[in-house]
Amino acid sequence: MSQTENDKPLNVLFVITDQQRADHNGFMGNQILETPNLDRLASNGMVFENAWVSNPVCMPNRSTILTGRMPSSHGVIFNDRSLDPNSNTFAKTFRAAGYRTGLIGKSHLQHGVSKNSMIPFRGEGSMASNHSKGWNEVEDCERYLDGIPPNPDDFYGFDQIDLSIDHGAKISGHHFQWALDRGANREDILVHQDDDGLAQYRSKNWRQIFKPAYSEDIHSTTFVTERTIAFIEEATQEQKPWLAWCSFPDPHHPMTPPGKWFNRYKPEDMVLPESRHDPLTDAPRHLQMFSKIHPKDQRNYVAPCGYGSDELLCEAIAATYGMIGMIDEGVGKIMARLESLGVRDNTIVVFTSDHGDMMGEHSLFLKGFMHYRGTLQVPLVIDAPGIAAGRTNSLASSIDLGPTLLDLCNLKAYDGMQGSSLQPILENSAAKVREAILVEDDVPLVTSKLAKLPARIRTVITESHRYTSNTAREEQLYNLMEDPDEMVSITSNKAALIEAKENLIQLMMMADDSSRGAPTTSDV
Repeated sequence: MSQTENDKPLNVLFVITDQQRADHNGFMGNQILETPNLDRLASNGMVFENAWVSNPVCMPNRSTILTGRMPSSHGVIFNDRSLDPNSNTFAKTFRAAGYRTGLIGKSHLQHGVSKNSMIPFRGEGSMASNHSKGWNEVEDCERYLDGIPPNPDDFYGFDQIDLSIDHGAKISGHHFQWALDRGANREDILVHQDDDGLAQYRSKNWRQIFKPAYSEDIHSTTFVTERTIAFIEEATQEQKPWLAWCSFPDPHHPMTPPGKWFNRYKPEDMVLPESRHDPLTDAPRHLQMFSKIHPKDQRNYVAPCGYGSDELLCEAIAATYGMIGMIDEGVGKIMARLESLGVRDNTIVVFTSDHGDMMGEHSLFLKGFMHYRGTLQVPLVIDAPGIAAGRTNSLASSIDLGPTLLDLCNLKAYDGMQGSSLQPILENSAAKVREAILVEDDVPLVTSKLAKLPARIRTVITESHRYTSNTAREEQLYNLMEDPDEMVSITSNKAALIEAKENLIQLMMMADDSSRGAPTTSDV
């Protein structure tokens, strides 16, 4: 078990949002959005200004964060499959070391919420499952309609789960029963998000921008905030070290900030990206196709599309800022409770997101298969006891977070972890632990054919360049130092292109899983 100078193990508060861009924070330079509590956290910790995802899709990247392994290694390459329960995770390591471990809010380690939006699987699987029936149904919303079902004894290393399963104004999972206990009317909240009964106001430009008819007291952000505080209080009372995975479903679309948060920001005050008029002349064909789809015509509520219009985009950004503002308030309440419990100085706090959002940049909207900065770069702050505050431009990846937490808490990493501990950067902001970052993005072959998408996309990011290649033999190369908005692809620069391809080859070779089937401690 990890030890501090006071001979106490460190606690871990891991705060993760869903689909929040790196620049949608005050501490990352946003001049309109107010995030005073996150800014305060950033001022006390290390801000990673060059942090990127391992995959720009929810389930693959969340599974990568938890396992410390690339999607092609842990197997969750897309939102249509669940993380194998036998997968090792840093949460399992903390639990084995005597920590109380809790997952509060959005999990998305299983495909319960996404199964209705994916193209159905065709045919028999390539492998037979050796798991008992129902193992991958923990995140099915239907389980929670008539009460709280028994939780698994071990959910990927978490001994306690309080799930808020969906997005926007959808109330489901433990969150649903919690809302009923708070006085919510079952018929009022058990409706589809397209039902006008769920909306007090709905945008004429896009149905996914609306003000919920319910109060902010039962919104997912309130649920996650209160249940995280309760978990911390209970663990502290038991005098046990704890790991809290505090996972807010917002600001993922639908964009539904409740109560005062809906009108907190005015659409007319929003600053729109100049690149929204990018004709994407040299971009991959699927991006050109996305840009021509109006949000109201997207295949389902999660499919990538174009930004629609300036009026729509202004409304979307304003509503997104409202959701982030509410999250910031929640984080402030959690941090205040750490202080009042006397455990703040003994707690590592991480703040990040699972991926970003194009938000109109390059005439694109939302996320998925768009390897621009908007979806690939994420906010990252690590505040650890004994670590000086600062900012760093050194490269960091989502895959590095598990190894970093284990390192900070003096816990051993397990075989197959492919990330690098960021502790050297925490101790010296000029230090580097990696020269490049690999980003994977896959879809099943059936989805690739029906949706006309490249089956595989791979990106390598260095401090100076971003290179992307896909199975349609399309590629992009940008000098991020000279062209941070990624407007002019320089694939004609043969020397830079060769170097980028060499970097990609090396990273892909190292991403190959050498741990599958290897002898373990239990085999000896």
